[in-house]
Amino acid sequence: MSYEGSSAEVSASIAPLLVQFAAVAREEHITRAAARLGIPQPTLSRTMARLEADIGVPLLARTGRGVTLTRQGHALLGHVEQALALLERGLDEVIADAGGARGKVAFGFLHTMGPEAVPGLLRAFRVDHPGIRFQLVQDSAGAMVERMRAGELDLCLTAPLPDAPDLAVRALDEQRMYLVVPADHRLATRRRVRLAEAADEVFVCMEPGYGLRRIADALCAEAGFTPKVAFEGEEAETLRGLVAAGLGVALLPAPEAPRPGTVQLAVTAPRAFRTIGLAWLPNRPETTPVRLFREFVLGRRGSLLSAGRVDG
Repeated sequence: MSYEGSSAEVSASIAPLLVQFAAVAREEHITRAAARLGIPQPTLSRTMARLEADIGVPLLARTGRGVTLTRQGHALLGHVEQALALLERGLDEVIADAGGARGKVAFGFLHTMGPEAVPGLLRAFRVDHPGIRFQLVQDSAGAMVERMRAGELDLCLTAPLPDAPDLAVRALDEQRMYLVVPADHRLATRRRVRLAEAADEVFVCMEPGYGLRRIADALCAEAGFTPKVAFEGEEAETLRGLVAAGLGVALLPAPEAPRPGTVQLAVTAPRAFRTIGLAWLPNRPETTPVRLFREFVLGRRGSLLSAGRVDG
C-alpha cells in the first residue's frame, strides 16, 4: 500500500531506511548487505519490503539469490547517495570545526596521475595532517566535474582545464606529451618529430570524453590533420600495449617506467604539453580538511609533478 501522506511525511518515515537501501543497491545481494551492515538478513529483507510499501513503487527486482534495481530504484539511489554524501560532509565539518584537522576529503584525479604524483602529494600532505582521511576517485576529466557537481567530490586534479562558470580552476603544472610509436616503426630512430609527420599513421586513443583524447584531437588539428583512430581505450597503459603490438601510434604523457616495444618521441610542433590543474566549486561550503588540502595543493604550483616523478 502506498503512503498517502505528504512528501515530508514520507521522507520522515523512510529516512532511517535509506542507508540500508544504499547498501543493498551497492551489494546487489541482501545477505551480503546485511553482513556489511551487521544486521540479520531477515531484518534487512523486511526493511526493504517496508520501504517499497511506504513509497508505493518497486525498488528491487529479485534475480535468483541477488537483486537488481528497478528503474525507480536507480532514480532513488542517485538522490540517496547525494543526500548521504551531504550528510557525511556536514558531520565532517562539525567534527573538523570542533576537533581540529580531522574529517575526510573526496579527491578525484586522472588515471595517469595515480602511479606516482598523487601518492607523493598525499604523503607530503599527511606529514602535517595525519588525521585527515581521503576518498580517492580516478575517472575521466568530464566525469569528475559532474561528480563534483553531484556532491561526490570536493576537489579534482584534471587536464585539460575545464571552462565552466561554476568552477574555480587553477593551473598547477605542465606535462609534456609524446608521440609513442612501436620499436620497429619508421620514426623509432628519431628523438623528435613534428606531429604532421604522423598524419598518415593509424592512432590508438582514449575514448571520447577523456581529457587525453581532447588534447590529442586538438594537437592533431593544430598540426593540420584529423587522426585515423583504430582503437579507443580507457587506460593509457592499455594504449601503450596496443602501440607495442604494432596496432598504431599514440599521443601520451611519459609513463612511470618505459614500456618495452615502444619508443616515445618529443613533439616539436605544435607545442605538445597538457596543463594540469585543480578544480572545485567555490560556492559550496568547505570543510576544514578540504580547505587545508586545497591550499596545500595550490602551494605546489609549478612543482606538482615533482611529488612523484619529474616528467622531462
